[in-house]
Amino acid sequence: MNKKIKIIPVREQIADALRSDIISGELQANTKLNEQQLAERFGVSRGPIRDVLLKLTKEGLLVSKNNVGSSVSSPLSADMQKLSIDIRRKIEEFALKNLIGHVTEKQFEDLDDIIDRMQEHFNKEEFTELTKADIEFHQYLVNLAGGEDLVNIWYPIVMRMRMNYQRIKTSQALVDEHKDIVNGVRNKDLKEATAALRKNIK
Repeated sequence: MNKKIKIIPVREQIADALRSDIISGELQANTKLNEQQLAERFGVSRGPIRDVLLKLTKEGLLVSKNNVGSSVSSPLSADMQKLSIDIRRKIEEFALKNLIGHVTEKQFEDLDDIIDRMQEHFNKEEFTELTKADIEFHQYLVNLAGGEDLVNIWYPIVMRMRMNYQRIKTSQALVDEHKDIVNGVRNKDLKEATAALRKNIK
C-alpha cells in the first residue's frame, strides 16, 4: 500500500529535533538555548527559531525569562509528578469514555500502525523514537475524543512528565499495554480499556 509522503514544515522539523534532544537527555535540565547557534545548526534565520522556542515553552519543555532567553525545564518534583499522573489519567479516562463505540476501522488501523512502530523502535532500542510514538498514540486518542481543545490541556502535562521517565528502556510490557487499551476500545469495554490505561500511566 502506497503511503503518502508527508511534507513536514521546517519549524515542525526543528521543534521535533529539539523535543528529541530534550526527551533523550542530550539537552539537560537548565541548559540555556542560544538562538544564533540554533539558527546556524538548522540553517535558518533566527525568526523560525524564536517561533519554535515559544512553541516548546508553551508545551512545558522550556522556560523563558525576559532578558535571559530560553532554557530547558527541570524535571517535576515527586509531588508534581504524582499530580500530573492523576490529571493525565483523568483526561485520558474522559477521552476513552467519549470515544468507545465511535472509533472507525480506519482509526483502529492508525492506532495499530502506531503500536507497530513502537514495537519496531523498542526492538531497535530507539528509545527516544519509542517515547515519541508512545506520546503520539495517546495524543491520537485524546484528539479523537475531544479535538484540539482537549489536546491543548493534555499535551504540556505529558511533555513535562516525560522528563522524569525512565521506564521506557526496560519493558516490553509498555508496548503490550497499548495493545490492551486498543483491545478494550475494540471490544467496546470501557472497564477493560480503563484498566489497561491506568496500568500504562504511572
